Amino acid sequence: MKKLTRSFSFAWQGLVHTWRTQLNFRIETTIGLLALLLAAWLRVDPTPVLLLVLIVLSLELINTAIEAVCDLAAPNIHPLAKTAKDASAAAVLLAAIISLVIGFIIFLPPLVEKLRAYGKIS
Repeated sequence: MKKLTRSFSFAWQGLVHTWRTQLNFRIETTIGLLALLLAAWLRVDPTPVLLLVLIVLSLELINTAIEAVCDLAAPNIHPLAKTAKDASAAAVLLAAIISLVIGFIIFLPPLVEKLRAYGKIS
């Protein structure tokens, strides 16, 4: 049980470190929470929204880890470290863009329906 507790403690430390040091993680977390609130307001199944948030935030955590390892291994700019950092950042960007597209697909029809019900659009 002690090993399990230590493992959770280390994971929590990584999460807290990322929250404190990575602006993008805080932004993505905020957007994810807003998307979940929108899903609740529109009465949309939150499962796909949760999965998309999980993917983006998990990739951001992995990106942070890769950046830290690259900085440790190559304190000076090295082309391979740059490639690793750029590729991991691109994975986060790609997931965020795809999540945005899927979000529009999920949210647009019920949003239009709700706006019609309020008389905001015809």
